[in-house]
Amino acid sequence: MRVNKKYSCLPAEEKGIHIINIRAIEDIGYDQHESTLLNSLSKNPDADCKYGLYFRDGKRKVDYILVYHYKKSSAGKTLARRAQQNDASVRSSKQDQPLPGKGVQLEMGDSEPHLDYHEDDKRFRREEYEGNLVEAGLELERDEDTKIHGIGFVKIHAPWNVLCREAEFLKLKMPTKKMYQINQTHGLLKKINSVIQKITEPIQPKVAEHKPQTVKRLSYPFSREKQHLFDLSDKDSFFDSKTRSTIVYEILKRTTCTKAKYSMGITSLLANGVYSAAYPLHDGDYEGENVEPNDRKLLCEEWASYGVFYKYQPIDLVRKYFGEKIGLYFAWLGVYTQMLIPASIVGIIVFLYGCATVDENIPSMEMCDQRNNITMCPLCDKTCSYWKMSSACATARASHLFDNPATVFFSVFMALWAATFMEHWKRKQMRLNYRWDLTGFEEEEEAVKDHPRAEYEAKVLEKSLRKEHKHKETDKEKLTWKDRFPAYLTNFVGIIFMVGLTFAIVFGVIIYRISTAAALAISSTPSGRSSVRVTVTATAVIINLVVIIILDEVYGCIARWLTQIEVPKTDKNFEERLIFKAFLLKFVNAYTPIFYVAFFKGRFVGRPGDYVYIFHSFRMEECAPGGCLMELCIQLSIIMLGKQLIQNNLFEIGIPKMKKFIRYLKLKRRRSLDHEEHMKKKQRYEVDYNLEPFAGLTPEYMEMIIQFGFVTLFVASFPLAPLFALLNNIIEIRLDAKKFVTELRRPVAVRAKDIGIWYNILRGIGKLAVIINAFVISFTSDFIPRLVYLYMYSENGTMHGFVNHTLSSFNVSDFQAGTAPNDPLDLGYEVQICRYKDYREPPWSENKYDISKDFWAVLAARLAFVIVFQNLVMFMSEFVDWIIPDIPKDISQQIHKEKVLMVEVFMREEQGKLQMLETWKDKDKRKGENCNNHSPRLSRSRSGSLSSCHSYPLDV
Repeated sequence: MRVNKKYSCLPAEEKGIHIINIRAIEDIGYDQHESTLLNSLSKNPDADCKYGLYFRDGKRKVDYILVYHYKKSSAGKTLARRAQQNDASVRSSKQDQPLPGKGVQLEMGDSEPHLDYHEDDKRFRREEYEGNLVEAGLELERDEDTKIHGIGFVKIHAPWNVLCREAEFLKLKMPTKKMYQINQTHGLLKKINSVIQKITEPIQPKVAEHKPQTVKRLSYPFSREKQHLFDLSDKDSFFDSKTRSTIVYEILKRTTCTKAKYSMGITSLLANGVYSAAYPLHDGDYEGENVEPNDRKLLCEEWASYGVFYKYQPIDLVRKYFGEKIGLYFAWLGVYTQMLIPASIVGIIVFLYGCATVDENIPSMEMCDQRNNITMCPLCDKTCSYWKMSSACATARASHLFDNPATVFFSVFMALWAATFMEHWKRKQMRLNYRWDLTGFEEEEEAVKDHPRAEYEAKVLEKSLRKEHKHKETDKEKLTWKDRFPAYLTNFVGIIFMVGLTFAIVFGVIIYRISTAAALAISSTPSGRSSVRVTVTATAVIINLVVIIILDEVYGCIARWLTQIEVPKTDKNFEERLIFKAFLLKFVNAYTPIFYVAFFKGRFVGRPGDYVYIFHSFRMEECAPGGCLMELCIQLSIIMLGKQLIQNNLFEIGIPKMKKFIRYLKLKRRRSLDHEEHMKKKQRYEVDYNLEPFAGLTPEYMEMIIQFGFVTLFVASFPLAPLFALLNNIIEIRLDAKKFVTELRRPVAVRAKDIGIWYNILRGIGKLAVIINAFVISFTSDFIPRLVYLYMYSENGTMHGFVNHTLSSFNVSDFQAGTAPNDPLDLGYEVQICRYKDYREPPWSENKYDISKDFWAVLAARLAFVIVFQNLVMFMSEFVDWIIPDIPKDISQQIHKEKVLMVEVFMREEQGKLQMLETWKDKDKRKGENCNNHSPRLSRSRSGSLSSCHSYPLDV
């Protein structure tokens, strides 16, 4: 391999950091191109480069890091041999040198070294790729003298001209010199705003970006031809660290490595293990005594701390540090949490209303009155005996806490709350778009620059190679539906199987409840039999919770695998398909047990003497005399609280801590091998490498969307759901913030103007909530039967006699053979007639045990309520949607004002150009006249003077 004379060989005593000189490099490759030596720099520059935040010269900032694994033992001759194979025409003694920039001195004996062609191939790909990055204008510096054994780092810096070029290509809006006054409120509104600001001042974060602004800089897509419009007084800070890393990442994505027969960007190189990681750096340390002030430290103090849970989030600083996409997530989470406050207050009032009126509830008083002496039919065959209705007194009283007229009002309120929340978020989103200069940004612009995924490129390559082998044309190959058909079929079968598995597990829990209830009825004491229902319900719900948490993790992995085998072309397509599959599976997993209790339990029981059996031995379980709503409440509360406590909080805290501890143990084991490396202070990129990679926002959104479903879908059965969601979210915001600031590598900033597909999912859940709550109120609760009794059957216009009206009679002599209780005298007397909850004809009727007309009257009322409730609430929701404008009036005025000001700026610029041209023309004219009126005695020099006159405009 030939070495450019501009470079010098590395001294034997100097190891460590090396730099690529961009001006002198023409190419890096392993054909007949010049290789590059990376010049080693000063001996101890850690203080100058601020421990990895800058290059060794202490001036150029590190914008991005590439990480790779290397083997020190076979770095020399393996590369030389591979170079001989690739460039047989070139013979030089320099082939036996180590790869430039590795900083490794090899002691080679007579023994043949181990040849690792796979490692050599990766090394050559890296060389070519880094050479192409240099050609693209980036500056690189390599460091293998780190505390992490076998890990090399490539530091990347984007110089000013590259930043300008890419900012123009990406159409990044940058602030201009022009500043304008933001419209302020006047009169009464101004006084109200000032009062609100003073009241909320203690809960505002102490961040400069969060203060209300009175002036704003006019923004315009960056253009190198119009640099005079922008404030370039401080070029180092004109492009912040987030923008610089975004620009470098765009270059990394489109820069190719073509030596491997097909184009490879950074995503392909990462997927193939050529590089092990790629990430931008955090701004610095967030804790310590002598830590310099930086945005990360400020975020840690004012955002990622549990001590500031009562404060607003510094959303503008979050956006500045992490980008618009993550900023929008936390802004949405903050709006959602704020909107939960009024919902929680109303939910508490509804619950307190139930507590206050429980002693006035006539149906529960009748159930608890032992003088009524109502004897109920056995809950199971043979082993269960007759029981008194008064034994279910506690359940009946507890049911009233959640099953009262106020819950109907609360269901309507929550439907309108969901519509208001969506509208409020749209308005907040528009305000953020205006503040963050995203008003002219379109997702289509990003889609144009969205590069194909590594897996897609590999699949296309495989297809083109197959066609080459068959001697077919391979122009612009792409994957068609025929190529993806096996994956689509696997997706369909896999999702159906997973949904069926969820149903099977719920069915298994039902069998457990039935068999456990029968077993406890045999073995329990008389006092224990009264608590059988509560015991079985609680244990079954806990089993459901454990299964839901386990399947959630399994379904997340399966959804990712199913999406990967589809091979979507772009990351956006991949994310949308993954979200759809994961949401579908997790929605079914989380809500199937709740749907069963709400709409199926107790519906297909049959009647005494003619029960419905599973496997000819297990009787379908019944609802309690007070209805299934109390059991639905227990089911919903335990699953919701359990998921939030275990999955959302303990897992999010515990799993990253455990992974960090494992990495710490591995590093400690490596450090014990090299004491000198252990004594060195870590560079910034080494510290960040040990952090957890950013895995996207899908898990964060998913847990909040599932929680939103708990809050809205079955809120009629559990009015305290918004309160528990609020308490969880207060912790969740700070927990996620702490994770992003301290536990994760800094993600690449992504521009976005909305929350994407999640908004449509939220709207869908809001619409579905109206329908489900209508059915819960009408079919699960006793609200409609009470109304029917009150207005159709009550003799005195009160609820007295309601319980007796809902119970049917059964003659014990009509039991099927072998199903009667083994101990019919368990209550101390012989039972002739027992009661069960249903609307059926009595045994002394001609059509005994047939469905009575009362059943049809109640069913008609229930269906009528569903239709009226659904349409009324839907209309009210649409009315709220229509009456609240999506764009606030002041924001639309400011956007219009910006457009007018931008037109004025360009008009003035054009006028200035015209005036300058006219001035030049006038000067040229006057100069010509002066030359024509020149003295004749200077005629000899006339030609020279005329030429100088005419050359004036050219000089200008």
